[in-house]
Amino acid sequence: MSIETISLSGRKKEVSDKKMTFWESLYLVAIVKGLFITIRHLFTRKVTVKYPEQVRERSTVYRGQHLLKRDEQGRENCTACGLCALSCPAEAITMTAAERKPEEKHLYREEKYASVYEINMLRCIFCGLCEEACPKDAIYLTESKVLVPSMYERESFIFGKDKLVMPLTQAMQNAQLNNAN
Repeated sequence: MSIETISLSGRKKEVSDKKMTFWESLYLVAIVKGLFITIRHLFTRKVTVKYPEQVRERSTVYRGQHLLKRDEQGRENCTACGLCALSCPAEAITMTAAERKPEEKHLYREEKYASVYEINMLRCIFCGLCEEACPKDAIYLTESKVLVPSMYERESFIFGKDKLVMPLTQAMQNAQLNNAN
């Protein structure tokens, strides 16, 4: 086999410099095909949703805003292992690990915790790989309809622990629901 005959994709086509006929150079067939497609689309059903009155249903695999979970005692689940940051294809997650001090035992479950945990929402593609990679089930993507609120400064799109950590009241409600089940 020579280099000229090898095709990695299997879609190699021979290009010819054949002179077009008069009718081909007028492009009438191409124009008629384009008009036919346009006319066909005129009679198809519209997919536009009138938003405030009519709400589009979400997909079953919808992933919304990130949330860092707490356990039933209100302590953060994240142990700063960094697997979520490694699995993120957009490299949107950054974290800094720190050692827990004795007086912070009521705040963190393990000896190591994420002192800085940030997600750049401009880079995030909401793929959910961070959620799957976490061994402690510390981060998950909610089913909230609010993804990222609109803002004017780039710095406001970097969500820190102040925006990501689950509120304490919500953690307590989740614990009560788990105990009831």
